[in-house]
Amino acid sequence: MEITRVRRTIRYFGQGGAAALIAILEAQLAEAIAACRVARSVAEGQVDPSEAHEKMAEIEQRGDALRGKLVMRLAGVLVTPIDREDLFRLSRSIDDVLDNLRDFVREWDIYGIEADDAYLGLIDATTSGLEDLRLAVQTISKDPSDTSRFALVCKKSANEIRREYDVELGRLFNGELTMEIFKVRELLRRLDVVGLRLNEAADVLADAAVKRRA
Repeated sequence: MEITRVRRTIRYFGQGGAAALIAILEAQLAEAIAACRVARSVAEGQVDPSEAHEKMAEIEQRGDALRGKLVMRLAGVLVTPIDREDLFRLSRSIDDVLDNLRDFVREWDIYGIEADDAYLGLIDATTSGLEDLRLAVQTISKDPSDTSRFALVCKKSANEIRREYDVELGRLFNGELTMEIFKVRELLRRLDVVGLRLNEAADVLADAAVKRRA
């Protein structure tokens, strides 16, 4: 009887801890998606780059606070929905996506780039990937097959970012090489790195799903 009561207590607090960790990860992803919206508004010329830079700094601060909160939670919870190391890596990859989106907007402001549709496909693929990653995160305490499925869809979006990057780079280098071309190349590369970090996040969840099935 006493053992049963202890097990129920562990399960109760474990579920509460898992829900709190998942909520933090979802909030991190929400900030990254907000960063995508800011980046897209800059690329479309709908917002002044310096103003967007300030907005992105605010988003980054909120993202950093959430990551810090997750790290503190990991030290205090008894049971986690997936391995602590995987949760840490996932949170770090999401944070890296946000950091690179921030740098994209910051460099846009520094370089004085004009609005250009060349970046929109990469940014939209990033948004889609983050949405799919959020769906995967929502399943990590439930069905690992759903986690794997959404992680795979996220990886497809990440791979789309790389394809868009290659296409835009090829188009860019078909013309005369100027200093502006190299500035654009740097911004495209920044978004390509976003795709790499997004791919890493999807891999973390795919690996975690396999572990849960074992």
